[in-house]
Parts: sequence; structure tokens; C-alpha cells
Amino acid sequence: MNKNKLDEFLGRFVTDFGAAGAAGLVVIGHRLGLYRELARGPATPGQLAERTGCHPRYLTEWLRGQAAGGYVTYDPATGEFSLTEEQAFCLADPNGPNLPAAFTIILGYLRAEPQLTEAFRTGVGVAWHEHNDDVFVGCDAFYRPGYIASLVPEWIPALEGVDAKLAAGGRVADVGCGLGSTSRLIAQAYPSATIVGSDYHAESIELARKQTAEAGLGDRVSFEVATAQTFTGTGYDLVTTFDCLHDMGDPVGAARWIRQALAPDGTWLVVEPFAADAVEDNFNPVGRAYYNGSTFLCVPNALSQQGGYALGAQAGESAIREVTERAGFTRFRRVAQSAFNLAYEVRP
Repeated sequence: MNKNKLDEFLGRFVTDFGAAGAAGLVVIGHRLGLYRELARGPATPGQLAERTGCHPRYLTEWLRGQAAGGYVTYDPATGEFSLTEEQAFCLADPNGPNLPAAFTIILGYLRAEPQLTEAFRTGVGVAWHEHNDDVFVGCDAFYRPGYIASLVPEWIPALEGVDAKLAAGGRVADVGCGLGSTSRLIAQAYPSATIVGSDYHAESIELARKQTAEAGLGDRVSFEVATAQTFTGTGYDLVTTFDCLHDMGDPVGAARWIRQALAPDGTWLVVEPFAADAVEDNFNPVGRAYYNGSTFLCVPNALSQQGGYALGAQAGESAIREVTERAGFTRFRRVAQSAFNLAYEVRP
């Protein structure tokens, strides 16, 4: 046995072991507003207790653990903990990456471990709606900053003629819309457009309607409980699917339904997790994160549905292209990419 290689592997384990426990602490800090309070100014555990109403002994351990992981900064001279500008942006800024939301997703899907362990033995699926609410709310909160950064500034302008159509009052179907964040982003950017969001998960649609009403967009954005094979309406200028096609048991059936719902010159914007076609090219930190979520969420959901597919979150461009071609689409091109997403333009 090579001792250096053994030590290297054990070092990797220690890092993962600490990170796994830290996920829960990050979520606690997020829910209690501890990051937001630290972003306002440095504090000792006692001072943070006075500012938040939390118990100082718990805060002492939490702050030290966060500092050990590099999520909080410690000054030995003063005994104060604080957030750098970068830490505050990622952990406390509502317009930032919202990293605590990612850990919320993980805590949510880990609750299904007993079901998933049994599913490994039986091959049965575990549907999206069977998961804890943290999964739905966490996914919306984590993915929304990426959509804010890319959907209107980059992805829509990259589509041939779509920006002009929406500005003139185009019609959009947002399929698999979840809590409706993408539907609202499009509506806010294009005041003349109308958007219909759909999702099979009734609880998500209920939240989507509530948040849309609060945003004052209810006159142009509506929602329905429907699958990707049953959403209503035709003649859409744009159909969108954000990070959901790979979750479906029958993505080809969904693609066929989308094709008939589009106007003859309509466009389907497909946004999927970043993935390479070669399996080994996904063996990196982003790929690992996606494989984790895919094993708990994406593949089990697909296996819970009819259709025979289980693409998973690391399907890659070739697999997505094949789905669209089998559905009868003839034009497919990658229009944008980021560290976490690939965006495709698909046309009849």
C-alpha cells in the first residue's frame, strides 16, 4: 500500500466529512439570519447573541466551525467574527449566489435516504412530490440567481428573433416552471408578453401563483397544474424548460408535445445542467455535485414516471439533441453556457 496515496485519500475524506456536517450549520445560519447580521458588522459570540437573540454558547461553536471552514473570518486580536465582502455576497446577499439554498436542497433530499436505499434494491422511482419541501424551495432559491444573471441578459437575446417577438407581445409557455421564478423574470423584462407556467407539482404551482400575485404580474402570468405532455395552449412563440427535461420519464413525449404547441416559427429554449458527453469529463466538482443531486432527485423522479428514460443531470449535449430529433425537431444549437448550465435553441 502506498502511504502517500492513502494519506491523500484520507485527506479527501476529512474534507468531505467536515463539509457534510457544515451543510447543516450553513442552513441554520441562513434560517436564523446569522450571516445577514454578520454582514452588518463584526461581532464576538456574545455580541452576536445580543443582536440576534440566539444563545451565545451555540453561537460560539457555530462561529468557530464556520471560521474553520472558511465561511466566516476570525480576528484573534479582537475575538470578533465577520464576513468578507465575498463571503457576504455569497451567503447573505439576496441578489448573490445564495449558497445556503444549495445546502437546503441537500438537507431536503437526504431525508429521502431510506426510500432511495430501498429504491436501489427494487428499481422503483421516488417522485419529486415525495421529497421534503426544502427541496422545492431550495431549488428555486439556488437556481434563481443564475437565471437572473443569464436568462434575460444572455439566453433570450441569443435566440433568433425571440427578443423582438417577446417585446412585441409574444406568448410563452414555461414548462416545468416550479415556483415560477423564470416566468416572472420573462414577464418583468417583456411587459407586453404573456406567460403560462406549468408544473405537475401542485404545491409549487400554488406558491408560484402567490408570489406572482405579490409581484403584481397576475394579469400577464398564469399557471396550471399539468405535465410536460398535457400543458395547454398552442401557437406559442417561445416554450422554455429550465433544468427539468432530464428529470422526465418521457422527455421525447414532452418534446413532441412542445413541438405541436409551438407556432410554426416558434422556438424552444432548453436549459440543462452543464455536462460533457464523455463520462470522464464530468469527473470534477460541478459534475460531482450534479451526480449527487441526480442520484437523489433526477433519476428517481424519471423512474417514477412512464416513458423508459432516466437521462439524469449529466446527460450531455448529444443526449439532449437526440431527444429533440426523435421528437421531430430539425434545428438544434448551443447558444450559451456557464459553469452550471448549457442553453440550447431548438426549432421545428
